[in-house]
Formats: sequence, structure tokens, C-alpha cells
Amino acid sequence: MRKLITTFALFGAAALVTSAAHAADIYPSKPIRMVVGFAAGGSADINARIVGQQLGKELGGTIVVDNKGGAGGNLGATEAKRAAPDGYTFFYATSAVVLAPSLYANPGFNPYGDYTPISLTATIPLLLVVNPKVPAKDVKELVALAKAKPGEMNYGSSGSGALLHLGGALFTKEMGIQATHVAYKGSAPAVADLLGGSTQFMFLPINEALPQVKSGALRVLAITSEKRSALLPDVPTIKEATGKSTMDMGAWQGLMLPKGAPEDVVSKVTAALKKTLADKSLQERLTAQGSVVLGGSAKEYADYMKLEGDRWARVIRETGAKVE
Repeated sequence: MRKLITTFALFGAAALVTSAAHAADIYPSKPIRMVVGFAAGGSADINARIVGQQLGKELGGTIVVDNKGGAGGNLGATEAKRAAPDGYTFFYATSAVVLAPSLYANPGFNPYGDYTPISLTATIPLLLVVNPKVPAKDVKELVALAKAKPGEMNYGSSGSGALLHLGGALFTKEMGIQATHVAYKGSAPAVADLLGGSTQFMFLPINEALPQVKSGALRVLAITSEKRSALLPDVPTIKEATGKSTMDMGAWQGLMLPKGAPEDVVSKVTAALKKTLADKSLQERLTAQGSVVLGGSAKEYADYMKLEGDRWARVIRETGAKVE
């Protein structure tokens, strides 16, 4: 009887191993949910849908974007953290995840411990834009104008603690000017007030600002990338315009899974994402939006997150930027 029990136990174990291997072979066997911590139509959502569509093809499945906007991206990050780590929930993370620990007493997640990083996907440079009625044709003129009227200029953002807010706070600090921050619930109302003249300048992701810049509704003074954009070749980088590299920044994005996802799934997703980011048509779609394709290993992603987290924590401390 003991031999019989042992035989059945071994048979059962072998069956489980075979079943697990088979499950890995057929992954994904159902649609995958990709959580985005911001509303549909925004810069993160646009890129998530482009990446998700191609990644689904590489995996041989379907990826459905699930927008969970709110609290500066914290709701989406928390939603992804709480999801079952079975490989059927992806988190399309943004730079917001590393800002949260310095802005919120309890954001609801740990960006460095609650997820398995796969790879960076892209970064979106920011444009420093002004209302055309502002008599400043370049950054130096904007700074001179602000210094001549300390505290009289306003800059908008998509919300307190958002990258657009911190970019503005960093700019005023580095340029030694005084300007009032006006927080909005999203970039759309912020742009509306900038167009109307209630605010005078702001930082905007290039893919959101480009239509207004092209139409002449907004004037662009600089771009925050290391190199000029092919979409706006005459626009200087922020370093060219100011002589400082401290304001090189972008709304970067990457793919993560909830902590504890099966290793074979992680490996499969990693390989598929690498192929996705190497796809020429995908690269063309992202660059047409002004994005810069990144890629890289999981370790490079994790290291980059830590560097960015430390960088913006310092900016938050030094500028006094906070969630209001």
C-alpha cells in the first residue's frame, strides 16, 4: 500500500509539473489587463495603447487598457499592486510612481518593492510653452520678464505634485524667479487657461502641446530632452537655452507586473516587449507623437527608477512643492 501511495504521489507531482509547463506554453489563454493610472486620451494612455497593441501581437493574445485615473496616478498603481500576480495584469507605470513616496504620507504602494519591473518603454520630453501674448520669444526673455515682475506670473500644471508641477517648480528655482503655481485637474483645463491668458507659462508633454504649437495657439521656448526633437528642430533644448542640464526631464514610462508573477511568464513578457520596442512600425508611431523609445533590462529600469526617485525627492524638498 505504501508503494502504491508513493507511486500515485509521484504521478500526481509529475502531472502538476506537466500541467504548469502546459499552462506556460499556452500563456496568454485570456485577455490581459494593462492598468494605466491616468485618464484616456492623455500622454501615458496614448503610448500605453500603442505599446499594448503591438505587445499583444508578440504574445499572441489581447491586451486591454484599463484606465484607473486619480490621486496623481496612485489609484492605478494601487490597483495593479493588489491584482493577482498571475501574469494577466500589467502595470503601465509612469514617472509618477517614484514621485508618490515624497509627496504622500501613504501612497498605498512601494514602487521599488511591490512590482516586478520588465523594461522602460519610452519617455516623453516636455515643452516649455507660453501664451503668445507673453512678450518673451525665448527662455532668457521669459526669465527677465518674471524677474521684472516678481510673483506676478503664473504657471499651470495638471495637478499638485504631478511632473508638470515639479518641472515648473524646478524651473523657477533654477532660474531664480518667483511665479505662482496653479494646479488643475488634468492638463486639458490647464491648457485652456493658458490659452485664455489666466496663466502665462507651463511645461507640457510634447505630444499634448504639439497641436497648439503647430497652430500658433502656444509659443514654445524650449524642450527638456538632451537632444532637439525632429518634430521641432528649431526649438532649443533647455540646456541650450539656459546653460543648465539640471532641467533635462521627461515623462518616462515602463512596464511592470505585480510582485510574484511566475518567472516563466516574466521571461515571456520580457522577450515579447523587447521585440515590441524593436518593431519599426511601433517606433514610428511613438516618435510621431514626440516620444523617445527606451527599452533596456529590468535592472536598468529598477536602477533608473531609483535615480529618478532620489532626484525628484531632492527637488520636492528644495522647492517646497507639495500636494495641496
